[in-house]
Amino acid sequence: MAVAHKSAISVGLIHIPVGLYKTTKDISVNFNQLCKESGERIKYKKYCPSCDKEVKNEDIIKGYEFEKGKYVTISNDELEKIKSKKDKTIHILHFAKMSDIDPIYFEKDYYIAPEPGGEKPFELFRQALLSKKEVAVAKTVIGTKEELLVLYPTKTGIIAKLLFYQEEIQAVPVLQMKIDIAKEELEMAKTLIESMTKKFDPAAYHDEYQAKLREAIETKIKGQEIVSADSSAGNNVIDFLEALKKTVEQVEKGAS
Repeated sequence: MAVAHKSAISVGLIHIPVGLYKTTKDISVNFNQLCKESGERIKYKKYCPSCDKEVKNEDIIKGYEFEKGKYVTISNDELEKIKSKKDKTIHILHFAKMSDIDPIYFEKDYYIAPEPGGEKPFELFRQALLSKKEVAVAKTVIGTKEELLVLYPTKTGIIAKLLFYQEEIQAVPVLQMKIDIAKEELEMAKTLIESMTKKFDPAAYHDEYQAKLREAIETKIKGQEIVSADSSAGNNVIDFLEALKKTVEQVEKGAS
């Protein structure tokens, strides 16, 4: 697995060289864009209208538009120059309980693995976090953004959870309304939850739509037509309590 970002965990005088590795991979079916008439794949070219030519990646520089049509350019070397020693490390700010962090702030995860020479301090750090049942809140610069993250200990390693900043979180789109809930409705809803509660097992879940999509592609390759999987209309629930009761009955019948 290729390292996505090299850094070091830094707290006080402690310096642990580490690498960040992606925790996930894309398993989606990918489509290309084709011309409707010719069936040829659409190509996107990086084009400069002033030079009237296609531009290669090595001839492209970063520019910030400070006024309409006016840019200040900045090179990768200049971007590196403004990074402090602290920016180049995973600088720990403080420690906290994981339960204090609302999951809405989680953006994406990376595995953290020690670089050669950092194995012992890394393991000591992991065990200390695990025994205290705490996470480390830290910052580091990745690319051109200072990322807020937590270092989350597991039984075998540490996961870096990148967080959104508070100003990146949008307000809830609906107003909180006072809804009257009958006791019988609440008890029936709780019964439904209890009847469907079981231990979470990530190996039990798969992207079933991707499997159907691959089947559809094979069907088209063979020159056959795709048949509709389900043409039935959705249920129009009138009596919510009655719907709850019937749902519980179905779950209990399926479990027996």
